[in-house]
Amino acid sequence: MKAIDTKCINALRVFGAEMITKAKSGHPGIVLGAAPIVHTLYTRHINVNPEDEKWFNRDRFVLSAGHGSTLLYMTLHLSGFDITVDDLKNFRQKGSRTPGHPEYGFTSGVEITTGPLGQGVATSVGLAIAESYLAAKFNKPNLDIVNHYTYVLCGDGDLQEGVAYEAMSLAGHLGLGKLIVLYDSNDIQLDGEVSLATSDNTQMKFEALGWQYLKVNDGNDVDEIDEAIKEAKKNTGKPTIIEIKTTIGYGAPNSGESSIHGKPMSKEDINVLRNNLEYEDEPELTFPDEVKAYYSANVKERGYRADSDWNELLSIYSQDYTSEYAEFLNFMDETFEIDDFDTMPTWTPGTKESTRKVMGKVIDWLSTELPNIVGGSADLCSSTMVKGADGNYGPSNPLGRNIRFGVREFSMAAITNGITLHGGLRGYCSGFFVFADYLKPAVRLAALMHLPSLFFFSHDSVCVGEDGPTHQPIEQLTMFRSTPNLNTVRPADSVEMTSALLQAFGKNTYPTVITSSRQAVLNLDCTNAEEAKKGAYVVYTPSKPAKNVIISCGTELAACIEAAKILDSKKVYATVVSMPSQFLFDKQSDEYKEAILPKNLRKVAVEMGATMSWYKYADIVKGIDTFGASMPIDDIYETYGFRTEDLVTYLKGVLKAN
Repeated sequence: MKAIDTKCINALRVFGAEMITKAKSGHPGIVLGAAPIVHTLYTRHINVNPEDEKWFNRDRFVLSAGHGSTLLYMTLHLSGFDITVDDLKNFRQKGSRTPGHPEYGFTSGVEITTGPLGQGVATSVGLAIAESYLAAKFNKPNLDIVNHYTYVLCGDGDLQEGVAYEAMSLAGHLGLGKLIVLYDSNDIQLDGEVSLATSDNTQMKFEALGWQYLKVNDGNDVDEIDEAIKEAKKNTGKPTIIEIKTTIGYGAPNSGESSIHGKPMSKEDINVLRNNLEYEDEPELTFPDEVKAYYSANVKERGYRADSDWNELLSIYSQDYTSEYAEFLNFMDETFEIDDFDTMPTWTPGTKESTRKVMGKVIDWLSTELPNIVGGSADLCSSTMVKGADGNYGPSNPLGRNIRFGVREFSMAAITNGITLHGGLRGYCSGFFVFADYLKPAVRLAALMHLPSLFFFSHDSVCVGEDGPTHQPIEQLTMFRSTPNLNTVRPADSVEMTSALLQAFGKNTYPTVITSSRQAVLNLDCTNAEEAKKGAYVVYTPSKPAKNVIISCGTELAACIEAAKILDSKKVYATVVSMPSQFLFDKQSDEYKEAILPKNLRKVAVEMGATMSWYKYADIVKGIDTFGASMPIDDIYETYGFRTEDLVTYLKGVLKAN
């Protein structure tokens, strides 16, 4: 270990502690304890190029322990990314480019939004899957144009979250040898010693999961950390976790105690820190010139050379493999477009088909048109009808596009985010809608990252039937509809489902949730694919000027149309509006909204689920605000009053008559 390593590490420690104290908020414990880990990774291993931030073959670094953002921001600044000293000094302040936890697309060099522990680990598995798939698809002898690592820094808290173990189990099963997790093992968490909450044998646990386990006994020893990472890179058949024993808050007066985890240090304590680290002479919130020079030479310049070498390799590849190169560019730029819709599945109006079956058939077709889409199901392909193409992905078939996620809903969604984040691939996943509760946090992060991940759910109402209330969604649509920057779509038939899928797989800055029915529904003659993209549109106009609007979606739309026709004969005139996506409707102009939902008309919404999300658009809502019950589907329609005759009686009582 060189003297310059010690100088750099102590600079990170002191500057980080001072950043947090200036902000009066932050987590100094991990900065002081894990600085040698991140320093070693960046100065000796990671290949990134701040001048080409989205260089496709860069290594990815995931700070799963997102509360250590100070450490990441300082390292990125020293490495040449667009983070200034003033940005560092403005940590956690209003308008800052250095928020409390890393945010993808907001701060230069940040690969993923993390914060909730465990999700960074899980998402990294998706990044590693994407690298593995693209390498298998495009690499040629001596021309490895996709060849990079996914590195993760995690802490004790990350490894107590179930989502991390779900994903790590799958990573071991899939043999993701380019995934290396650096475990900052300091035996302390916010409420005290880790031993108060867990007594797992880390080595035995991870070896049982199919991982290579390595240990660094001295987390201050850069050379020992370096050798462990080198050893991890040799094992191409297994992911690796390196347990690195550190001391939380190293150098602080309360080093080794839980109180250093998330509490800013006082000025006096920072003086003690400087003294303990023999770092008294350097100015406050300043990096020494030799530290800046060392990072420039050992991160920025190395990354630039690696990027340059890759471009030379790519040039040779383009000459030797012309067609593969052209396809590779399409993958990198995600420029696939569908030109021929002649073979797209269609359904005749008047026929019946469940929208889950429609979804499955359309995704099968899309897989032939879009070679970059990869996905799977939480052990429910035969029920959701959603399955990736080309067989199951894994060591024996690295070009399979169907991922057997197993019953791991939360990690499935986080992994899907990782696949999409990587670039080159679009990730999607599926499950029963009621189990969306298990994976909602990953959908939320996708929305926060403006990431176009896709989440498909079947069995979208109480019409699941006999499985009962544990499997009958009620509040889930409201949950997703209330999530910012998330498009939640509930199509009514094959036309709206096809429209929703085509839109979802397009160029978007938001994720999409699409739900589908278990039961067969009528394919209507009034639905319109282009109009559906606006979120809401008129599907039925009465024989005389309407005084009312009936708003519905999904499986209830057909019954509402039939009820409106019957009411027309009773001189109760109502327009029927299909609103598959409240999110897309809210994006329309005020003029369009007024044309679809005129302010002077009485508006009633009808849906077999929680009513809350509809009061934004309707005066009255017929829904279900209780949990369901186990019974055959016909009994469900009768019990909750959603047969056509029930709707006629209800709507006649609440609508304005002429």
